[in-house]
Amino acid sequence: MKMKIKKIAALMLAILTLAPGTILADVVMGDSIVSLGADLSGDEKQRMLKEFGAGEDVLTIEVTNEEEHKYLGEIIPAGKIGHRALSSSMITYTEKGSGIKVDISENINYITEENYRNALVTAGVTDAHVKVSAPLSVTGTAALTGIMKAYETSTGKKIPDEVKEIANEEMIVSAGLETDIGKEKTNDLMNALKVQFAKNMPENKEEIRGMIQNISNEYNINITDNQLDELTVFFNKLKNVDVDWDKIAEEASKYSEIAKEYSQKAIDYLSSEDGQQTLEKSKGWFAKFIDWLKDFFANL
Repeated sequence: MKMKIKKIAALMLAILTLAPGTILADVVMGDSIVSLGADLSGDEKQRMLKEFGAGEDVLTIEVTNEEEHKYLGEIIPAGKIGHRALSSSMITYTEKGSGIKVDISENINYITEENYRNALVTAGVTDAHVKVSAPLSVTGTAALTGIMKAYETSTGKKIPDEVKEIANEEMIVSAGLETDIGKEKTNDLMNALKVQFAKNMPENKEEIRGMIQNISNEYNINITDNQLDELTVFFNKLKNVDVDWDKIAEEASKYSEIAKEYSQKAIDYLSSEDGQQTLEKSKGWFAKFIDWLKDFFANL
């Protein structure tokens, strides 16, 4: 018994050594936070709260047009962003593993459910029900800035500016693609690329370009040379941002059949003789730690 206790103590020490230092605020399943466009009138704000079904004591923040321009100004024309922040959102935290569900109203005329969800996955949001709306027809660009601000406020976790910017850029790139190839193919392409990046990170723009071409050709997704260039630039930026690629791949595979297929290919390869040999050759301290864990539990 004493030996088991010593082993458990050793295990806890090892896990604590690996654990990240940031401690988030307590977020309880079912908690909600609302982001309102700062330029809404008092009546419009009440209308949004009623439409979202927000309780009287719901935590509420505002997002300004200045914040929109800060994160979107370099990737979308100022005319598209406009001079007023109107689109609003509510994020409700859901059960771990439930994924991201996005509902948008008919008044959001440019940004789609898939755009919001994929960008949130990139930003590190995993389990939430998000509602987006506005009192009149707008593009919806203010809502994502508000969602991220709300996420930071409620969790205590700071999303780095570079991650916000790349997530916003993904939303715009995806929206542009959807015009030509449709929602489903855009969603499949973006998520399959994320899974492939996590599996085999390209080293330069040429490899990124080749990866995009291979996936689009394999699944008959026709993109123009300009779109290929745009995707190459975007994913080269994403490659250099400090994000959790394993988490991104895990979430991406939930929302695309092609991404699921790529994930399964990676699993199949790692289970094969060649994959095991590759793992053995590249085994570092973390892989050895996993082996130690296996032995640890086997000997309890």
